[in-house]
Amino acid sequence: MHVSPFFRNLRTAYLAELDDMRQDSEGANVLDRRLAERRKEIGFLVAMLELSPEMVAVVLHKAFQFRSGPAMERLLACEAGNLTAWDSLQQNIVIAPWAQATVQQLRKHPAGDNFLSVAAALEYMVGSTRQAAGGADQGDDADDVDAEHDDDRDDEERQPLSADDLDDADAQTREDARADWMAEQGFDRKE
Repeated sequence: MHVSPFFRNLRTAYLAELDDMRQDSEGANVLDRRLAERRKEIGFLVAMLELSPEMVAVVLHKAFQFRSGPAMERLLACEAGNLTAWDSLQQNIVIAPWAQATVQQLRKHPAGDNFLSVAAALEYMVGSTRQAAGGADQGDDADDVDAEHDDDRDDEERQPLSADDLDDADAQTREDARADWMAEQGFDRKE
């Protein structure tokens, strides 16, 4: 699978964002709680769709099931200015019921559709969701909400990228830009 530099860099930043949210200062796993809090802040977060999509994409963590690996792999080969349109991509994705309102809210933003393609690609790369059985969602809304809990998937369900796919210099540049933006918004820098 060929992954463009754009998605390689975003994957690194996305995984770092999830790792930052995973544990509190005492080492307890608080990812679910922090994701729920982040989802409530979506109105504020839309301002970051283009500058730091990895920080917003976590609101859709485990929201997608993928019907077509080849469609996602074609997306991963794209650069930022040439992404697959969300309208054609979404036919290959099942959106969890708990995430549908968020997806609709994001689509109202001018950069929303582009962001949704990016968010889906990030979720596909980290392998946090499973293939939709038979190409259709089988229901069980309560199970879908439970599926958002952070549990490690078997290695065979993941689609990891090798260390060769990572470019630390570009990832650091993206991290610096994100830190600058957050400081401009009044947040303290993480050092």
